[in-house]
Amino acid sequence: MNNSNKITRITYLVMLGLLLLAPLLGLYPVFVMKLLCFALFACAFNLLLGFTGLLSFGHAAFFGSAAYITGWLIKAQGWTPELGILAGTVVAALIGLVVGLVAIRRQGIYFAMITLALAQMVFFVCLQAPFTGGEDGLQGVPRGSLFGLFSLRSDTAMYYFVVAIFVLCFLFIARIVSSPFGQVLKMIRENEARAISLGYQVNRYKLLAFVLSAALAGLAGSLKTVVMGFATLSDVHWSMSGEVILMTLLGGVGTFFGPVFGAGIVISLQNLLADKVGSWVTVIIGVIFVLCVLAFRKGVVGELQAYLERRRRTAVKPDA
Repeated sequence: MNNSNKITRITYLVMLGLLLLAPLLGLYPVFVMKLLCFALFACAFNLLLGFTGLLSFGHAAFFGSAAYITGWLIKAQGWTPELGILAGTVVAALIGLVVGLVAIRRQGIYFAMITLALAQMVFFVCLQAPFTGGEDGLQGVPRGSLFGLFSLRSDTAMYYFVVAIFVLCFLFIARIVSSPFGQVLKMIRENEARAISLGYQVNRYKLLAFVLSAALAGLAGSLKTVVMGFATLSDVHWSMSGEVILMTLLGGVGTFFGPVFGAGIVISLQNLLADKVGSWVTVIIGVIFVLCVLAFRKGVVGELQAYLERRRRTAVKPDA
């Protein structure tokens, strides 16, 4: 195991320890839960962009639709939270399947525009559907009890439930990327023509990656509804797709921890500045994003990894 792998594992262990101890360290549990939901959303998007090379402008459709479905089933139908979250994830995956079947036939900007157009259709459905509450959204979604046994009304209980799901999904994404399937996705990202020449059914791999990304984005949206107790049109608006792109690029596309870092920066800035500067928070985040892109073209985590890799190579050369 080289030094970079050791540093990565130590970093992950430290972050896991901080997550487990966060309530004891005085961090506001609801804020950290919101951060983890958006970090999962960014990781799901990174699976598509960072490891498959597909830029989607419509991921808010999966995040928001799952948020609405989960909120409606729990509030109006009396479903338990785990069933509501599962239903929201499945619906997001099905929408992802439909969108993916249409979008993967195109590449580049055409792919991005198709996902945006279809996402806008989902937005108008959420705006007009009778069960979504229209412009008011769904309010007062109860957390309920997990499996009807363990109450999630306490912020602490809800916090550790969210942490468990986030860690499992993070490990699941890491397993996907390191598997033979993930290696094919990387090949498609680097040279799609070569993957086709080697006999791979590229569209099938793209579609599966798209559905997996949509399902994980839906899971993030469902969790967000249960944590915050509401689902609104902002969850399914095109600006939410822009936010997740910002989070991923800011942290580092194609890195495991980059989207988590990017989500932490964006959500923290929104939380700290919203009451002080109002709508100007978007402008401030945009300026920070431009500065980071100019200074860290690979994202903050991506540049850090590249620096450590250069140091490792420099240390190996004299020994060789």
